[in-house]
Amino acid sequence: MNVLVIKHGAFGDVVLAFRAFAGIRRAHPRAHITLLTTAAFKTLLAPSPWFDQIEIDNRMPVWNLNAGVRLRRQLRGFDMVYDLQTSSRSSRYFRLAGRPAWSGIAKGCAFPHNNPARRTMHTRERIAEQLSIAGIKDLPDPDLSWLTGTDISRHGLPERFALLVPGASIRWPEKRWPLSKFKALADALSLPRVVVGGPEEQMPDEVPGVNLVGRTSLLELAAITAKASLAIGNDTGPMHLAAALGVPSIVLFSHASDPALAAPRYPHGGRPTILRAPSLADLPVAQVLSSLP
Repeated sequence: MNVLVIKHGAFGDVVLAFRAFAGIRRAHPRAHITLLTTAAFKTLLAPSPWFDQIEIDNRMPVWNLNAGVRLRRQLRGFDMVYDLQTSSRSSRYFRLAGRPAWSGIAKGCAFPHNNPARRTMHTRERIAEQLSIAGIKDLPDPDLSWLTGTDISRHGLPERFALLVPGASIRWPEKRWPLSKFKALADALSLPRVVVGGPEEQMPDEVPGVNLVGRTSLLELAAITAKASLAIGNDTGPMHLAAALGVPSIVLFSHASDPALAAPRYPHGGRPTILRAPSLADLPVAQVLSSLP
C-alpha cells in the first residue's frame, strides 16, 4: 500500500503534527509512506521512523507548467492520502492526484473533515478529529528519541542552561518581545543562557549568553533544546519543539496569534505557561520572572 502525507509547515505546525505522523505509521505499519513537505523540513524528518520517503513540494506558481507536471508525478500512485495541511492549495492536489482515497477538506474526498467549527479548534485536536474520521483514532504520544541524538559537542554548552528564543518570523515582528526585555530577563536568570533562532532571525549580541542564532541545523536545535532545563521565548517554532520534548516552557503571545488555536503542547497534551499581552512591549519582565517554574 502506498500512502501520502501532505504537511508543508510552518515549523510549529509540523511539530504539532508529530502525533499524527506517528498515528498514521501505526495505522499502516507495512505501507510505503511518503511525506510531501517543503525543503526546510526534509532534513529534520528524515531520521524519523514515520516515513519511507520524503518529497519536496516547491509550491511553484500554478502557471508554471513544468512544475505542474512534476507535482502531478509526485502526487500520483497513492492508495491513501492524508492532507494534514488542509489549505486551499493542498486541497487542489486532490484532483491532480487522480482523486484517490483522501482525508482532508477537498471537495468530493472520501474522508472529509467537515466539522464547521474546525477553524476554531487547536491544531492538535483538529488534526486528531480529521484522522478519526478516516479511521485513525487514539493517536500515540510519539517516541522522539530519534530527534535528540545529533552531536552538539562543538557548541561547548554548559551542563544546565535556560534556552531563550527571542526571535520570530520576520513577517511577524509583533510576535517579538523587545530585545531589551530579553536582555533584562537574561541578566536576572540564575542559569547560564543559550540563545537560539533561525537564520532569518539574526540579531546583535544584545541578549547575554551563548548565541547560536542562525548557527544550528534543525536537528542540532532539537538536540540542544532537549538538554535545556527551561525554555522561554516568543510564539515561534523552537518553542513548539521545546514543549514537544517536555522542556518546562514559558511562551509569550501578542495579539498576532491565539494560543487557543496554536499554543505549543507538552507530549501528553498539557500547555506550557502562556503569557499574553496585546502588545508584547507592554509585558513586564517581572511577570515573566514570577512565572518561572
